[in-house]
Amino acid sequence: MLMSLLAICAFGSLLAWFWLLLLRGGFWRCDQLLTGTKPNLEEWPDVVAVIPARDEAASIQQAVTSLLKQSFQGALQIIVVDDNSSDKTAEIVAAMEDERVEVISGKPLPENWAGKMWAVAQGVEYAQAKFPKTPYLLLTDADIEHGDGVLSKLAAKAEGEQLDLVSLMVRLRCDTLWEAVLIPPFVYFFQKLFPFPWVNNPRRKTAAAAGGCMLVRWSALRRIGGISRIRNRVIDDCALAAAIKPGGPIWLGLAETSHSLRGYDRLGGIWDMVARTAFVQLRRSNLLVALSTVGMMFLYLVPPIALIFGVMNSDLAVVVFGAAGWSVMAVSIVPTLKLYGLNTAYSVLLPVAGILYGVMTVSSALRDWRGKGGAWKGRNYSA
Repeated sequence: MLMSLLAICAFGSLLAWFWLLLLRGGFWRCDQLLTGTKPNLEEWPDVVAVIPARDEAASIQQAVTSLLKQSFQGALQIIVVDDNSSDKTAEIVAAMEDERVEVISGKPLPENWAGKMWAVAQGVEYAQAKFPKTPYLLLTDADIEHGDGVLSKLAAKAEGEQLDLVSLMVRLRCDTLWEAVLIPPFVYFFQKLFPFPWVNNPRRKTAAAAGGCMLVRWSALRRIGGISRIRNRVIDDCALAAAIKPGGPIWLGLAETSHSLRGYDRLGGIWDMVARTAFVQLRRSNLLVALSTVGMMFLYLVPPIALIFGVMNSDLAVVVFGAAGWSVMAVSIVPTLKLYGLNTAYSVLLPVAGILYGVMTVSSALRDWRGKGGAWKGRNYSA
């Protein structure tokens, strides 16, 4: 009886995997890239970059320098908003001695605002007053290093296809064992949640962006009411995309040369990153947490369990269904592993990542219930 039930579950999981791979926008292909974008505009638009920074002394200079080194033919101005840092973030930026870079001091955080959005709003307001005719804003983070040519490709993509938002999910660091096991699946899961081809299809409602690199058309930002439209959103990037897309097309892709300077040497760092927003992503719904957890176990845990128990009990059907499900699952993450330059052998560990991310989601809900949800640099955004 138990083996028959396991065979049914394994077969159901296998069917679910085929559905995901065939009917979920080809999310797993990792083919939404700026590689084919040719930066050959006749007239280049000007861009103002706004960088919110709170205690980012370790990375801010490298992040700003990567923008200053861009071979961009339009005018680029950089505004760093020091969000009440307790370290030397502001002093480091002020000492850079480049007329294109300014640092402004952020005001105290008001009620009903997320800290990052309040800093971004102040930077945008300052930019509007000083550079009112600039058509684009680059919203990026203080821990992101952009490869040369990225800004030109972003601008060419936006201008060439008349897009209101062009965003890149920057490459996360993938040096340690935990990063190798969990970071590619994180990127993979994000693509599964928001299939990039669907995001980039104007006829579909799916909208998403990646906050580390967003080139926004200024007119689109004004149309939605400015940053105040998403002032209290923890997952601000996807909220911005959802607000903009009904009025104009957007595009989201995977970065090849822009990367995060923030590393996760231990499991705890990745755990905190996910637990900070997972419950919010599930609309702070206990039901959705339960359904998500069951779904993750069904997709990622059932196939390896079926294979192991099938072998132990010499049940061919269970072995076949379990092995097939695990194989399809593993093959689907190979393009993401290749994007990150990792050995494809890591693909067999996707069930481990799936289980851990499921537990992290439950942990995110528990943190929110305890009043510690969304905690980041001394602030938390529990419901």
